[in-house]
Amino acid sequence: MSDQEKRQRKAAIGYTRTSSASNVGEDKDSLVRQRKAIQAHANRAGYKIAAWFDDPAVAGSDMIDVRPGFMAALQKIASNGVRTIIVETANRFARDLIVQETGWKRLQADGITLIAADSPDQFVDDTPTAVLIRQILGAVAQFDKAMTVAKLRGARERKRRKKGGKVEGRKSWVERSSEDSDEGRKIAAMIASATRLADDGLSLREIAAELDKLGYRNERGSTFSPSSVRSILA
Repeated sequence: MSDQEKRQRKAAIGYTRTSSASNVGEDKDSLVRQRKAIQAHANRAGYKIAAWFDDPAVAGSDMIDVRPGFMAALQKIASNGVRTIIVETANRFARDLIVQETGWKRLQADGITLIAADSPDQFVDDTPTAVLIRQILGAVAQFDKAMTVAKLRGARERKRRKKGGKVEGRKSWVERSSEDSDEGRKIAAMIASATRLADDGLSLREIAAELDKLGYRNERGSTFSPSSVRSILA
């Protein structure tokens, strides 16, 4: 590709999302795989990735306005004039059908084009057929996710009945806070602070910001996401 062709390429934002914290980290391939797919499509379609935005450990059922990475992407778009966001697949944008449709409609209203690298026309066409296909694919992804969760829950229940006790790998915040350790006591203090802030009427995002000021952050040293705050308060 010539220098002139590179200069003529349209700018786009690359967005990635990983649902599970177990898939987040330098030794995991989810982020690398997503970025490679997005970059490959950008190269084929004549786009250049102006910036990357990630939402690690954010559920596909979370609305886009509670995702730190996606909201940062929208803020970037508002300042640099880019009007295209590329994701690896529609599921990376959202697994929940309602979240997928409402999120796409919001972007469309703002003049922002959403492109799934594996199916470039999925979010571009607004014909009745395209809408139906998009909704069917979203419903299938949502059903697949629900079936996976149900199978895992069933497997855990069978193990619990067979062996007794808890079999899930990751402990809850409350369970971790009851441990007789410095970390356990710190988590207990964090839960108490979050509960007090919630009682004061603060939103999940506001609680996350206040916890950050108090020195409570996630495992990556970043501010908690609203969904993480919700799990802390659960």
